[in-house]
Amino acid sequence: MTHNGFETKVDQLFAEWNNPDSPGAAIAVTRDGETIYTQGYGMANLEYDIPITPATIFDIASVSKQFAAFAIATLAHNGKLSLDDDIRVHLPDVPDFGHTITIRHLLHHTSGLRDWVQSLIIAGGAMDDVISFKHILKMVRHQKELNFKPGEELLYSNTGYNLLAEIVETVTGDSFREWTDANIFKPLDMKNSHFHDDYEMILKNRAYSYQAVQKGGFKHAINNTTALGSSSLYSTVEDLAKWILNFDNTRIGEQAVIDQMHQRGVLNNGEQLRYAFGLSIGEYRGLKTVGHNGLWRGFRSHLMRFPDQKFGVVILCNLSTFNPLRLVEQIADIYLADVLAPEETPASDNTAQPAEKDTKPERLTPEQLLEFEGNYYTEELDTTYTIVALKNWLIAKHRRHDDLFLTYAGDHFTSNVSSFREIRFIRDDTGSVTGFKLTAARVRNLRFEKNAH
Repeated sequence: MTHNGFETKVDQLFAEWNNPDSPGAAIAVTRDGETIYTQGYGMANLEYDIPITPATIFDIASVSKQFAAFAIATLAHNGKLSLDDDIRVHLPDVPDFGHTITIRHLLHHTSGLRDWVQSLIIAGGAMDDVISFKHILKMVRHQKELNFKPGEELLYSNTGYNLLAEIVETVTGDSFREWTDANIFKPLDMKNSHFHDDYEMILKNRAYSYQAVQKGGFKHAINNTTALGSSSLYSTVEDLAKWILNFDNTRIGEQAVIDQMHQRGVLNNGEQLRYAFGLSIGEYRGLKTVGHNGLWRGFRSHLMRFPDQKFGVVILCNLSTFNPLRLVEQIADIYLADVLAPEETPASDNTAQPAEKDTKPERLTPEQLLEFEGNYYTEELDTTYTIVALKNWLIAKHRRHDDLFLTYAGDHFTSNVSSFREIRFIRDDTGSVTGFKLTAARVRNLRFEKNAH
């Protein structure tokens, strides 16, 4: 099959989005030290009919993390900091949680710091609000306790990567944007890449982000976020291809820095993680992969390298229903067909599972629910929820959110909203309800106090 045959097959993967009425994607494919294919599909802006090209600028979301990690690895290599430094050496205004958090903990998501995304939602924020870097850092300064002891487990935390960006600023005296411009983007000739530190900045050739609407069509997913380090790198597939190639033929960063980027995290119990420095080490059909995904508002992104094959793919999309990881894998299927292991067929499991007994907790009576009523305040996020009993339900009310229905589940209550997954009420010695602890996926045991009046 000729090279052009590969490209035709790749184009077919994106055919359903490649029309003037749909958001879409841009891709770049690299192999053996060069970019061998770039293409755009669908529209960067539906209001003005602007198509996506390989020069279209996207918010690449969490694919940004490897750039923050590269900055830290470079500064460590140059003796400006140590990965085992207590972060409070560089950021003294981060609270003392009674356990040392190191720079390494931030890199590997093992710090126990709460993820600001869920904290912001709990505090009444919306994802289309203006979310500034300063605001994110303020949330860290008000955090009261960790989700877990540093190094005990991996729990993805954007907050940790925002602190890495802040450490770059304090150690170098440059803003994170200035340092990455001077030390990454300019030397690699990534002309259309920058960490977006001003949400009002006019930016030519940017893609807008979109969400699919249930009845067909799309709506604009507004993006006013400057989450430096964890996200908010604006770039193109052309530029990111240069970054991919730098891993094999280093124009920036010593080989020691590149090797460091691939060093996987280790938990306190000795377990090795797949997560390295803003990179996830994995495999696909028998081949080693190094990659990371990103999702923010309507943007979806994936950058993956197959280091042994010197092959790489980056996909940037501006529609929330895209699955760029699957598309990366399908592109690999086309170009690496001769070296990939056969696709595994899922083995059918014929063993009958014992039926689980339905042990639903008894429902509380409307009278029993009354004791939970009241206003509950958390100093950490400076926000209040009012708990109201209604028939057999508890309802959590917030000034900025829709009402949440809480279901009794034995010793705690649950809701179907991910940012308010589980609450456990706290009682004093006399048995009176004095507060509750809220747990969501990336925020655990956030304490709310019941107001006395």
